Amino acid sequence: MTPHPLFDLTGRIALITGASRGIGEAIAHLLAEHGAHVICSSRKPEGCEAVAQAIRDKGLRAESHPCHIGEMDQIAATIAHVEARHGRLDILVNNAATNPYFGHILDTDPGSFQKTLDVNIRGYFFMSQAAGKLMRAQGKGAIVNVASVNALEPGDAQGTYSITKAAVVNMTQAFAKECASLGLRVNAIAPGWTRTRFAGALLDSKPHHDAIMARLPMKRPAEPQEMAGAVLYLVSDAASYTTGELLVVDGGLTI
Repeated sequence: MTPHPLFDLTGRIALITGASRGIGEAIAHLLAEHGAHVICSSRKPEGCEAVAQAIRDKGLRAESHPCHIGEMDQIAATIAHVEARHGRLDILVNNAATNPYFGHILDTDPGSFQKTLDVNIRGYFFMSQAAGKLMRAQGKGAIVNVASVNALEPGDAQGTYSITKAAVVNMTQAFAKECASLGLRVNAIAPGWTRTRFAGALLDSKPHHDAIMARLPMKRPAEPQEMAGAVLYLVSDAASYTTGELLVVDGGLTI
């Protein structure tokens, strides 16, 4: 089926971080289905290559390139690879994130704190900066940052993670404001409870599951594909006048 022209990504190069599973994997598949050549990136080469191969098996365009966004040299190498191979980058989805510590904020150890900041803030910032410079040269591009509803309401025992996701929202607005005149649009989504390995431990625990569902008007967690649709809108021409926005996709949790 041919995509509607507003959602047609044919010929566009899209880099998705954290694409080896969950929300990132779903985003990679959907953007490819709408014509993009997707570059699946994550820390582990075998994980992102498996997703890229699954996309190619459907007759679509995909490749893999490993990158740990907590490492500055790997960010630079990834963007250099994209430029050398494709000469352009049209779409960046910052999805890779980490949350190594789950517990009371007063017991947060410095190592976990720093790792969370390195990936969730520094990684998003410098990946956006490097991609943005490539997009600036071509006069057009779209960046989507995957934040979290924890940016709006800190999650229990997830203090540092929540802080970093709030920073992602402000970072999105800062890049959007300064890059709009360059032809770049920068937006974010705030997923609610989504059935991924990242959230699986809590969703599989009956006390936590019941507490979450009690607050959730739709009475179910999202599937990763339900986040991908929001990203498709934000990177497509359908959102040509949308920048600096946070699209909350949470089943009504924050109403």
